[in-house]
Amino acid sequence: MSNAVPGQGPAARYRHDHPPIRNVNQIQQQRMTLGQRVADRVAATVGSWPFIIVQTTLLFSWIAFNVWLVVMERRHPGFLRARDPYPFILLNLVLSFQAAYTGPVVMMSQNRQAERDRLMAQSDFEVNQKAETEIQVVMEHLAHQDQLILDATARIEALRQDPAVGAVAQKVEEILRRLEANDRHTLAVMQKLGASEA
Repeated sequence: MSNAVPGQGPAARYRHDHPPIRNVNQIQQQRMTLGQRVADRVAATVGSWPFIIVQTTLLFSWIAFNVWLVVMERRHPGFLRARDPYPFILLNLVLSFQAAYTGPVVMMSQNRQAERDRLMAQSDFEVNQKAETEIQVVMEHLAHQDQLILDATARIEALRQDPAVGAVAQKVEEILRRLEANDRHTLAVMQKLGASEA
C-alpha cells in the first residue's frame, strides 16, 4: 500500500508491486538442453501413429520374409538361408535394444513434463494469490463507495428537510411542470398547423 490520501478509497491506495506474470512455457523452452529437446522429439515420435504403423509394417515384413526364406530352403535345398529363422532371435534382440533405449528417453521427457507441470502449478498459485488480493481490494473499494453514496444521500435528504431549500425545490419543480405543459401545448399547436397545411 502507498501513502494514504484523505478521501480516497482502497483501490486508489493499492499499489500493484507484484512481479509480472510469467509465461511458464517460454521459461521451460529457454531452459531446455539439447538432450531434453532430443528426448521430447523421440517421445513424440515413438508415441505417434505413424511410428506404430511403420514399425508394425516392418515387423510383419521381417517375419514374412524370413518365414518365406525358411520355406524356400526346405523346398529347395541350397536356396538362400534365412538370416533370422523362427523364433526370430535377431528381431527380438533389435526390439529389446529399441525398448532399452526408448524407455529411458521417454521417461526423461516425462520427467521434464512433470517439472513443467510443477512450474505451471506454482505460477497458477501465484496468479491466484494476486487475484485474491486484488479482488479483496476491489470489494473494500466498493464498500467504501457505498458508504460515500449513503453519506451523500443523507446530506441531500438533510438539505430537503431545510425549509428554505425545500421551498426553492418546490418552485423549481413548479417551473419544470409549467415548462412541460408549455412544451405539450406548443407541440399540439405545431401538429394542428401541420395538419391544416396538408
